[in-house]
Amino acid sequence: MAQERAEVVLNPELCKGCGRCIDACPKHAISLGAEINQSSGMSPVGIDYGVCNHCGLCITACPEPHGLGHHQYDFTRRADAQSRPESVPPRRIPLPELEPVVLEGNHAAAIGAILAGCRHVFGYPITPSTEGAELMARLLPQLGGVFLQACSEVATVNHMYGCGGAGLPTMTFTSSPGFSLMLEGISYLIGAELPGVFVNVMRPGPGLGYIGPEQSDIKLVCRGLGHGNTHAIVLAPTSPQEMLDLTFAAFELAFRYRNPVVVAADGYLGQITGRVSLPDSMIEPGLPGWAVWGDKAHKGNLNTSILQDWAELERHNERISAKYREMERREQRSATYRAEGAHTLIIAAGTPARMAKAATARLRREGRSAGLFQPVTLWPFPIDALREPLKRAERLVVVEASDGQLEDELRLALQKANIGGIPIHHLRHMGGILPTVDEIYDTVRHVTEVEH
Repeated sequence: MAQERAEVVLNPELCKGCGRCIDACPKHAISLGAEINQSSGMSPVGIDYGVCNHCGLCITACPEPHGLGHHQYDFTRRADAQSRPESVPPRRIPLPELEPVVLEGNHAAAIGAILAGCRHVFGYPITPSTEGAELMARLLPQLGGVFLQACSEVATVNHMYGCGGAGLPTMTFTSSPGFSLMLEGISYLIGAELPGVFVNVMRPGPGLGYIGPEQSDIKLVCRGLGHGNTHAIVLAPTSPQEMLDLTFAAFELAFRYRNPVVVAADGYLGQITGRVSLPDSMIEPGLPGWAVWGDKAHKGNLNTSILQDWAELERHNERISAKYREMERREQRSATYRAEGAHTLIIAAGTPARMAKAATARLRREGRSAGLFQPVTLWPFPIDALREPLKRAERLVVVEASDGQLEDELRLALQKANIGGIPIHHLRHMGGILPTVDEIYDTVRHVTEVEH
């Protein structure tokens, strides 16, 4: 008695239409297809089951696993959330009280990352961020971690993609030209909804520029994180203490939103030293339920930005955009100095905010009504907190180390909030030159006297 053959099944989502099965079929039951499959973007073959005798020679010839088989392949891009294992939450471990230490900015960011539970760092040396990577290379092997010097910045961000996809905290230190090379990979991280922290110690440009300080990448980190609808929370520290604190916070934000986070420093802040107090606890990472961990429990997970069904890709973008709106609502951060009731409000972030604070103190000592508003998040811009000091402000003075990149973010935030009618003045430097206290002081005096 002849044994009944198992039925040959075509999985059209996986068939590339190469035609090898056509040549292998002795019954001429297979033909090239004319319709494009919406999931794969390919034209799968067709099988005439009235002629097919299920000999299986087509399965042997098929180069695509599961394109042809004896059963229907369960083709799913993302694991059903209901089938995922429970997430293991991170654990906060108390630290003993320690005396403050003196650290340079890059080292402070590295210590902040270690305390946040990061044990996997990838990077390619680039001045003026290299000290952070060097410290990680010395410390991580002693902590059971890994520092890998990649062959390029492009390789770096792809290593981070794999590490973030496994649910592990990961980061890199880079600077402006290197960050530019990472943008495609950052878009992939955003599309696949994976965490990662980028400490970008900005330097002047365009091109190679120089290794001094400049806020040259504000437009890039706020509006240009690769192709597609991309955003990331951007934190702008002003001191080694904030380099540690904001890098520490960046990891929690990256996992909260499953999205990259950028710490935007500059060449001056990366190199200066300052008094730094360590936090009262450190983080032992958990394991997210969505992680591709390599074990049986997480076998159904898949992290990908490849969604070839147009309607599904639109829904995916809508979900990511909803995360951006939540970030805008919840994550605006700012600081002020004597901004209450100030008639002249100085807007400055990062290193220039240090000079602006000193200039504000000098103006106040002379009885001049000046205050400082410091965006800590460059994106989302903290427009909600700015509303209150704007009630009394008669003018704004934007102080920055770029050609209006911070002012552009301010103007866009004001326009979107329907706030207008307030004069905006500015003081700008580029090429590694930072605004000085005297320049800020003179600019505020000048614009005040001209208006009066």
